[in-house]
Amino acid sequence: MATQIKTWQIVDGSLKLIETSLAEHGRSEPRDLEEWIASEPAILGPDIVLIGRQVKTQSGPLDLLGIDRSGNAVVVELKRDHLPRKVLAQAIDYASDIATWSIERLSQECVEYTGRSLADVISDGFDDVDLESLSVNESQRILLVGFGMDSALERMVEWLASSYDVSVNAIVLHYVRTSSGDELLTKTSVISETEEQQRTKRGRFKIEMSDEPGEYDEETLRALFSAYLTSGLYSAERIKNVLLPSCLDQERVSRGALIEAILRSGETDDPSTAGRFVSLISNQLGMAKNDHLRQVIGYDYPEHHWQKDNYHIRKEYRALVESVLKDLASGADDGV
Repeated sequence: MATQIKTWQIVDGSLKLIETSLAEHGRSEPRDLEEWIASEPAILGPDIVLIGRQVKTQSGPLDLLGIDRSGNAVVVELKRDHLPRKVLAQAIDYASDIATWSIERLSQECVEYTGRSLADVISDGFDDVDLESLSVNESQRILLVGFGMDSALERMVEWLASSYDVSVNAIVLHYVRTSSGDELLTKTSVISETEEQQRTKRGRFKIEMSDEPGEYDEETLRALFSAYLTSGLYSAERIKNVLLPSCLDQERVSRGALIEAILRSGETDDPSTAGRFVSLISNQLGMAKNDHLRQVIGYDYPEHHWQKDNYHIRKEYRALVESVLKDLASGADDGV
């Protein structure tokens, strides 16, 4: 059965069930619920400080972004009503984008929201944390917050947490307006706060990264490469439509040149957004599971150990790339 909370008021020695909702009293998710949580983020958990609100991601605006004492980014998705099953996929989408963010990007969001640096916010929020040894955004946590939840969602949250140690939890709130006009907000969690804190300290929900190229034979490589480029991922489309053609035109393509190419493609006219697109491409190239991409596409670290640059197609695979792109273009023209 899905988690539910009910409240009774004692009136003249008898219990009276109070059944109210935000909407019933003119309250809304962005104007009221977000504001309440922003004013007292401890309702989300004792180890979370907020560093962003309505944060722009590749999948749309994220309601709230936090960070915990272990340096994990905390994705908070709010619903004014019941939490549907699909909200979990939405939150994972947000988390997968934020997993690619650098400390600089998180700091930018923090400054815009709080007016203070990320280091200052963490220091003030957790006075026992050693900033020099803190690994920021190595893992991500997901918190789903609503006023009830589908039983299927509750089952999935418990299964992901217990069977796969994924840092995901759901918080069910209950809004009460008493007969005297007092407003109360109570909460319960699918996973207890103690259990969640123990799990998040172990730093799960990571995306394994690598710079090692694959060693596939050409037939297998071609199949893997083609499948990735047609996977429907935004970054896969940008690699197919922008990065690879640029690398075929030039021996090496700098990060700046790739940003310019994305701007010319018309997908965005904002250089900072184009820069984020390049970061997402770099993240895809660096995922351990995408070693087939690294077998074809090379890159350097000329300035920073964390920032890829000088993208290029390895000479022995230029013909393969040209052939794959030609086949994909032909298939698109044929309506395949």
